[in-house]
Amino acid sequence: MNVIPNVYGYKTECENVPINYLPQCQPQQPGFEYIMKQRPVSEAPGYGVTRKLADKVAVITGGDSGIGRAVAYAFAKEGADIAIIYYNEHVDAAESKARVEQLGRRCLLIAGNIGDEAFCRHAAEQTVRVFGRIDILVNNAAVQFFQKRIEDISSEQLEITFRINVFGMFYLTKAALPHMRPGSTIINTSSATARTGYEELIDYSATKGAINTFTRSLATSLISRGIRVNAVSPGTTWTPLVSSSFPPEAYASVGYSNPIKRNAQPVELAGAYVYLASNDSSFVVGENINVNGGEIYV
Repeated sequence: MNVIPNVYGYKTECENVPINYLPQCQPQQPGFEYIMKQRPVSEAPGYGVTRKLADKVAVITGGDSGIGRAVAYAFAKEGADIAIIYYNEHVDAAESKARVEQLGRRCLLIAGNIGDEAFCRHAAEQTVRVFGRIDILVNNAAVQFFQKRIEDISSEQLEITFRINVFGMFYLTKAALPHMRPGSTIINTSSATARTGYEELIDYSATKGAINTFTRSLATSLISRGIRVNAVSPGTTWTPLVSSSFPPEAYASVGYSNPIKRNAQPVELAGAYVYLASNDSSFVVGENINVNGGEIYV
């Protein structure tokens, strides 16, 4: 029987599973598992006994607040140490750090601009000096600027939006990779706007479309190294970015076009990141999980 060999040098829950299957005969649909000659793998050894991210090291951009903070808290509860990269939101960052440490994990704060490639190298190196390695990279930080017409988007705004949202993701991934081992994961934050567009966020939506393609391409490139890359696409989520970039009359109802008729809270996104960071998603590569309440923009 041909099986998947353990080519990456690290233990997986599904190594040595069949890739070729013997002819099977089932008396009816949907069939009976107990008579199968090669039984499906339905349970991961040790699941529920140890934390999903026990002793992992996670780097989270924008981990000071919003979705990044929720992810940091969830990762800490799952056993990971956290490096939070943020711009200049020092009070928020300190609060996030205090909570991660209260949860029993170590937390490193690194302030700077991810649009600067030299800073991204510094952030990766500082993380490794403190924690020794990088197991999980969450590229989450972003900017957006509400503009009603494309004529109102200046070349400066366009450059800033792409520099933070796309270049920063590229720079930090490149800086982190030398410190990541087989079994590591990269999770990029995209957006529902990548698929649907958004009238007043033209440049932001374009960056998120770029992130989707970056995710798929990078996943194909890195899987041979045993590093999985995926993305999460939130719908409108109540974060500081929304309240700081939308005028009040817009964010008072933004997102209510979704069937659930409300915005998401950051905590509702965190589980998707835990899933993609853990071995629960060991067969998920280059995918984009939509957590958007069925959001449709009209």
